[in-house]
Order: sequence, then structure tokens, then C-alpha cells
Amino acid sequence: MRVLVLGLGNTLLADDGVGVHVVRHLASDPTTPACLHPMDGGTLGFRLMDPLTRADAVIVVDAAQLGEPAGTVRLLDNQVLADHVTRGGRMSAHEAGLVDLLTLARLEGWAPAHLALVGIQPQHVDWGEELSEPVARAFSTACRTVIQTVLAWQ
Repeated sequence: MRVLVLGLGNTLLADDGVGVHVVRHLASDPTTPACLHPMDGGTLGFRLMDPLTRADAVIVVDAAQLGEPAGTVRLLDNQVLADHVTRGGRMSAHEAGLVDLLTLARLEGWAPAHLALVGIQPQHVDWGEELSEPVARAFSTACRTVIQTVLAWQ
């Protein structure tokens, strides 16, 4: 199974870039499972359509407003994520673009075997290239959550 791990965010906006930092780490870590294909999705765009539709499953990693303390990591998968999107909820600054991208992919006939969001509660989303202390502490948890999710899917 080919799993696309799509890191979203703007690395110039501190904690907003945590998803990109996670996928960069996974891409450089030799222990990352071979089926996992990390990709820096930045702030989205339809250029992501081709890699998205070539994947069997997708995990999106992004800063998300979870209503929890900064650094909290949550996994929303398949039905939970679908229910959230259907209700019109918005946890991530990039979620509207992600919903559009997934809708277009489904219109093209693509439906993933699995879809999940690993959301990390940000503390600071403003100019800056460093992650806040609580988000930096949660970084390894987010990486582990991605890998454990992929292994559970196989």
C-alpha cells in the first residue's frame, strides 16, 4: 500500500508549519516505513492532485485548532474526519483547500482506502520560523502517530 503523508503549512508562520516539519523529518529518517511517502504540501494547491490520486491512502499532518492545550496531537480518521468536514467544521487554515482537493479527486474517480488527519494544536501562528516549545515537544508524538496509523492500516 502506498501511503502519502502530506504535510501542510507555512514554515514562515511558526507553528503553522508543523506539518511540513513532520514530513521533512519522516523523509530523512531511515526508520520510516518504505510504504510511507512524505510530501511537503505547503499551503496546498491543485498541483497536489497527481500525487494524491496515485496514493492508496493519505495522512494529512497540519496545525489544527483542536480547542486543546498547545502541543496536543489528535488523529481524526475516515468517518470522524468525514463527519467533521460534513458539519462544516474548520480546524486548519488549510482545510478548505484540502476539502476542495479531495472533492475534485473523488470526481476524478479516486477514493482512498484510508484517510486521516494528524492535527497538532498550535500555540503561536505569526511570523517566525521556529516551533513554539509545546509544539516542538509534540513533534515526536506526531511522527509516531503517523507511523502507528500507517502500520495499523496494513
